[in-house]
Amino acid sequence: MTDRFLLTPQYFETPDPALAAAVPPGTPVNGPHPIPDRGEASMATLHRPIADFTAEAAASGARPVNVAGDCCAAVPVLAGLQQAGREATLVWIDAHGDFNTPETSPSQFLGGMPLAMIAGRGPQWMMRAVGAKPLEENRIWLIDGRDLDPLERAALDASAVRRTGIAGLATLRIEGPVWVHLDTDVLDAREAPAFNYPVEGGPGVAETVAASRAFAGANDIAALSVSGWNGALDADGTTSAACTRVIDALLGR
Repeated sequence: MTDRFLLTPQYFETPDPALAAAVPPGTPVNGPHPIPDRGEASMATLHRPIADFTAEAAASGARPVNVAGDCCAAVPVLAGLQQAGREATLVWIDAHGDFNTPETSPSQFLGGMPLAMIAGRGPQWMMRAVGAKPLEENRIWLIDGRDLDPLERAALDASAVRRTGIAGLATLRIEGPVWVHLDTDVLDAREAPAFNYPVEGGPGVAETVAASRAFAGANDIAALSVSGWNGALDADGTTSAACTRVIDALLGR
């Protein structure tokens, strides 16, 4: 399968050109967009090109690979796959649950809510803006979500979302196409620290690469979306190098 890449080099409204290290030279670029905030109109400006790219790539038989700076950019990937008629199971690899809603989130941080939005919970304006329909919870896997707010944990426990760790990812077998979303902060912060919200105690780089390669070799990954690191915090490139190793493993490289 041919991989087609799109780079969205920003974290919400903040440009992050360092994310270009995660994509091949010459990759098309969505932005950076001079948006003023994280409101509905701004996010639509950022997300609609991602949905269009994903739909076009998937419909052509290619595998869309979307690299951005935050997990909300996964929402338009769902929309694009749906527009292309690709009904995929979602494997969400993340140190955080991203399953908060305004009722459960202590911080009200928008970046902690996209998986809940995708499951049809919480505010749906971001989904509506790109024409995405909620995904059934039993078609969602959360991998290594270890840093959970208390009410978020309770919501996940009561949901139909399936959960396992990186070791479980290595042996996970899913029938039909799979969309993988990788938040690279899943890596143990002691090995890859350049994140806005680093989390210690997770899998190391070698373990994550090995599990990702095993999963990719046994499953049909039809799309990959990536939430990258913070380039401003990665002075020596250690985190960039670690993250690109995991991306390559998921792409079967």
